[in-house]
Amino acid sequence: MEVRQATGPNGLKTQWLEFGDMVDLEEFDRILKTTRSIRRKLDFKREVPMSVIEECVDVAVQAPVGLGGENWRFIVVKDVAVKRELSNIYNEVLRDIVSEREIELKPTHRALMDRLHEIPCMILACVVGEPGENPGQQTAFYGSILPAVWSLMLALRARDIGATWTTLLSSRQAQVGQLLGIPGGVTQTVMLPVAYTKGAVLRVADRLPAKKVIYLDRWGEK
Repeated sequence: MEVRQATGPNGLKTQWLEFGDMVDLEEFDRILKTTRSIRRKLDFKREVPMSVIEECVDVAVQAPVGLGGENWRFIVVKDVAVKRELSNIYNEVLRDIVSEREIELKPTHRALMDRLHEIPCMILACVVGEPGENPGQQTAFYGSILPAVWSLMLALRARDIGATWTTLLSSRQAQVGQLLGIPGGVTQTVMLPVAYTKGAVLRVADRLPAKKVIYLDRWGEK
């Protein structure tokens, strides 16, 4: 398998594989199937270097993007006081949801809730712009950021760094925006708490098989 390389107009070297080049499908599928939210078995004392985060974001921004262009922005939060404030907001929202829905928190969710403020860093994914009113506009809007966040999780996973997909903070746009100095017209989406893993065992989740969720030509046709 041959890797091509070129230097772009910005001076950055780019590598790529020719379409159709062989990849290790077994390993590729394993990474995809075992990348999931990690709320325990995290190293809260080990720093996640900015250089590593930048590597992962460079992977993330290769994700598909809509007509709006590269409107993604990533805020990396390492300040102890700010992390504590964000954790307080997160926990408050989560407690409200638990109370309203009368549900019981899973131990893994409670573990993250209790120690979120200790996480080495948080990565907040934002979009310059605001979602439209109809489903098509909203799909295009969020479809230009959520694939990048998923790619970011994959890149972190490949470096033995765990992350958790959280969206609770996005319900407090004004409060979080004021805390982080986010200007108007910018939409907050996913927040990833990020830390190196400590012996975490990542397995394939119990999901419905493809035959149960695929229809052929018309809804409901197996």
